Amino acid sequence: MIIIENEQDRISISENINELIERTIDLCMKSEKLEKAYEVSVLIVDDEEIRKINREHRDIDKATDVLSFPMAEFENGELISDEGDYDPESEELMLGDIIISAETAKRQAHEYGHSFEREIAFLTAHSCFHLLGYDHMEEEEEKIMLGKQENILRQMGLNRHSI
Repeated sequence: MIIIENEQDRISISENINELIERTIDLCMKSEKLEKAYEVSVLIVDDEEIRKINREHRDIDKATDVLSFPMAEFENGELISDEGDYDPESEELMLGDIIISAETAKRQAHEYGHSFEREIAFLTAHSCFHLLGYDHMEEEEEKIMLGKQENILRQMGLNRHSI
C-alpha cells in the first residue's frame, strides 16, 4: 500500500503526480525483487515544513528536497531485520516514510532543465532506495544508487532532460 498525503498548497499536485509517485515506488520495489506486501507513506510538504522536519530529525536547519525515514532494516536491497515492522492489520511490511518538498522539486526541475514530473519521480526513487538500505556517502555507493535511480526513470520514459 502506498499512502500519499499533500500537506502544502504552494505547488499544484495533480492526480497524475500521485500516480507517478505510486508507479515509481512500485518499479523500485520490483527492481529489488521485494516479494512482500509493503507500505510506504509519502508526505508532500513545502520548504518551511521540510526545514522544520530536517531540523528536528537531523539537526540541519535548512530546507531540502527529500527526506527518508526507513522502518525495516535493509542493506543494499537485502532485508536484514523486519522484526516489529509489520502492520498488525494488513500484515504489510512498513518500509518507512518519504517526505518531499514540492517547492524545492519545482525549483530544481527548472534549474536542471527538466519537468516537475521527472524531478518528483527522481526524488521518489532516490528516497525508495534509501528505504531499501542504499546510500551515497561513498563514491562507489553513489554510482550504484544513481544507476538504479536512472534505470527506473528510463523505464518510465523520463529522460534526464525531458520537459
